[in-house]
Amino acid sequence: MTVTEVRAFNRFYTGVIGVLDRGYLDSPYSLTEVRVLYELAHTPAAEVVALRRDLGLDAGYLSRMLTRFERAGLVARSVSPSDARKQLVELTEAGQAEFAELDRRSSEEISGLLAPLSTADRERLVAAMHTIERVLRPGDREIVLRGLRPGDLGWLVHRHGARYAEEFGYDVTFEQLVAQVVADFRPGEREAGWIAEVGGEPVGSIFCVAGDDRTAKLRLLLVEPSARGLGVGTRLVDECLRFAREAGYERMVLWTVKGLDNARRIYERAGFQLVDETPQHRFGLPVVGQNWELHLIGD
Repeated sequence: MTVTEVRAFNRFYTGVIGVLDRGYLDSPYSLTEVRVLYELAHTPAAEVVALRRDLGLDAGYLSRMLTRFERAGLVARSVSPSDARKQLVELTEAGQAEFAELDRRSSEEISGLLAPLSTADRERLVAAMHTIERVLRPGDREIVLRGLRPGDLGWLVHRHGARYAEEFGYDVTFEQLVAQVVADFRPGEREAGWIAEVGGEPVGSIFCVAGDDRTAKLRLLLVEPSARGLGVGTRLVDECLRFAREAGYERMVLWTVKGLDNARRIYERAGFQLVDETPQHRFGLPVVGQNWELHLIGD
C-alpha cells in the first residue's frame, strides 16, 4: 500500500508544479535544464564533473545540455587554471538574465499556488514538506536536545496519545495519564523536561520529576519512528540521569509496560534493573506493569 500511495502522491504533485508540461514554466527548458541553470547561478565557475556528480546526471546528457546552452549564449566553458584536466562552466550575462526571469516566474507561480490557502494551511503544507525532506535525507540526522518551549507540552501529549494508540492499541486513558503527568510537572531545580530534535523537528521527549526528596522519576520517554536507530532515546535518558544526579537524587525509578522492547533496551543499557512486574488492565488492554530502578550514587 505504501508504494501505491507514494506513486499516487508523485503523480498528483508533478501535475501541480507542471513537471509534465512540455517546458518548465512554459519555457523552452525542461525541469532538469532549469535545475542545472539554478546550480550555475549559485556556483560560479562550477566544475563540470562536480556538477554531474551533485545532480546525478549522465555525463553524455550533461555534455549535450551544456553544448545547447553554449550555442544559445547562456554558458561559457573553460579549462580550470589549477588543473588542465578539469573543465569549468559558468553563466554568461545572458544566462544570468535568463535564470533571473525563470526564478521570478517560479516565485510568482508558487505565490499563486499559496494565495488561496489560509495561514494555518500554509503552515501545515510547509511542515509536511519539511517532514518529507527530513525523512528522505538521512544525512541530516544531528540530534539536538533542548529545554521546553511554549507549545511543546501540547505536542508531547498529542504524540504520546497518537503513537501508543497506533503501535500498541492503547485507548484515550493513556493520553489522559500523560496529560496528568504534564499538569503535575513543576520545572525547576528538581524537575526538568527535554525535547529531542532532528533536522529542526521534534522527535522525542523525556521528563525528570520528583518522587520524594531522594527519588527521581523518569517519565514520558518518547522517540518517534522516524528517529529510531539514531540514539535519540539513549541521549534523552542520559540527559535525564545527568540532571537527576546534579539535583542530588539518590535513585531514579520508572514505571512502564512489558513489551515496549525498544524502551526496555535503553533502560537496561543505562543500568536500570527490573524490580517487579504485575498483571493489570490499563489503557483498555491487559498489560503487565513493570517497576524499574537505578541507584545514582556510586554506580
